[in-house]
Amino acid sequence: MVFDLIRYAVFGVFVFSGAVAAGTWAVRTKRINPFGRTGQLVRKVSDPVLQPVESFLLRRGGNPQNAGWWLLGISVVGGILIITALDWIAMTARRTAQAAERGVSGLIGLVVYYGSGLLLIALIVRVVGSWLGLGPFHRWMRPFYVLTDWIVRPLQRVIPPLGTIDITPI
Repeated sequence: MVFDLIRYAVFGVFVFSGAVAAGTWAVRTKRINPFGRTGQLVRKVSDPVLQPVESFLLRRGGNPQNAGWWLLGISVVGGILIITALDWIAMTARRTAQAAERGVSGLIGLVVYYGSGLLLIALIVRVVGSWLGLGPFHRWMRPFYVLTDWIVRPLQRVIPPLGTIDITPI
């Protein structure tokens, strides 16, 4: 129920930011008279919302006329991130509660589950990093190499690399 309310709130923010973006576009392109009551209402409602976005764009050399569309994009990406993070937290809490009900074996299974997920992500990052030329001595790649060296090193002794690309993590 709480998650449904959050989803509705995120959708409401998306609809509001879409209305603000469309309204400011209509006023700017004179599809709505900027000096009429509707245009003034649109500007009165949208200006306080868009002012921080416009100043952000100005500081970074962007066009403040695009602030409405930036607001819409930020609301979409932010909404997706919020919903995904909350779903992940809820799923983690459920898994932890179920593992605790099963006792020690359930908790060990949970640790194995999350450990294997972490190793999988580390392997994927290592593969993509090798495609981009980021080796084990690159500052951001060191943790991923530390996590996966015990798996990949024995395979590297048997499987040769293909040029500059190391296929053993695949």
